[in-house]
Amino acid sequence: MVNPISGTHDKKPIINTIPNYLDSELFEWEVVWTDHKGHAAELAEEAARLGFNVCVAIGGDGTVNEVARSLRHTDTALAIVPMGSGNGLARHLMIPMDPDGALRVLAECQVKALDYGLINDTPFFCTCGMGFDAFISEKFANSKKRGLMTYVDNTVKSTFAYQPETYEVEADGQATQQYKAFLIACGNASQYGNNFYITPQASMSDGLMDVTILEPFNVLDAPKVVMQMFNKTIDTNSHTRSFQCQTLKVHREHPGVIHFDGDPAEAGTDIEVRLVPKGLKVVVNEHADKTASPIKHLFQDLSDQINARIKNQKRRLLKR
Repeated sequence: MVNPISGTHDKKPIINTIPNYLDSELFEWEVVWTDHKGHAAELAEEAARLGFNVCVAIGGDGTVNEVARSLRHTDTALAIVPMGSGNGLARHLMIPMDPDGALRVLAECQVKALDYGLINDTPFFCTCGMGFDAFISEKFANSKKRGLMTYVDNTVKSTFAYQPETYEVEADGQATQQYKAFLIACGNASQYGNNFYITPQASMSDGLMDVTILEPFNVLDAPKVVMQMFNKTIDTNSHTRSFQCQTLKVHREHPGVIHFDGDPAEAGTDIEVRLVPKGLKVVVNEHADKTASPIKHLFQDLSDQINARIKNQKRRLLKR
């Protein structure tokens, strides 16, 4: 499934390279373009019904979420060629940002059963939450431009204007705790996208979700918060409360926006998040360096994106 409007890159050159990576004696494939919101979910449901082994999401986090939600508890595996603005799940799985690298991972077709989550019964596969991150997700969804800079611009303009809320939080049926929080993030995976690690210790195969509660902070704390998200140490910040659980119940004073994998949605005062173990088959990168530092991942990520741009330019020149 190819989303033509996700991210800022042309998808057609990538489609044309598929035969270079998928052996026609081993694979048969079909390319389908989406043309409306929810179309990827419809196509993935049909692919699972027809018994396809793998369904590939070529797009961003929204496309990945749509495809994955239809593949839950089926024998059809999700694969990702990341072409969006954030690519949170792909980055957590260490799928190369260079589409050629992602196609190499697809060609090896190593499949693993992983966890997913539900927020008010809506599936998420990377992160979900409420508070500032949901607020920014809504602003980003309503922006005319896509890409990282639009996300950064919305974040910078809104950080200190946003008013934190008070939440009552119950984890796995334990005693309710009250927090005044800037945001509450639940991670099946470790990051929002763009290497912003909000639940840095999260694993998609441990049967638990990681919860980060970020309490209000001042302007002097902001640079440290941002750097700790990049270097995977936000859970050590003095304004952060972190724990793991299988179910989380949250009560807040007023209805408002929540998000699932960056997509905003309106919700009431009571929110329930829970983890579903091993409910989704995914094509994974068995050659990923899981011991590398966040900075090394960041530079590899940038290198992948630069290589992808260069290759796309060369493909366009060859067409002329």
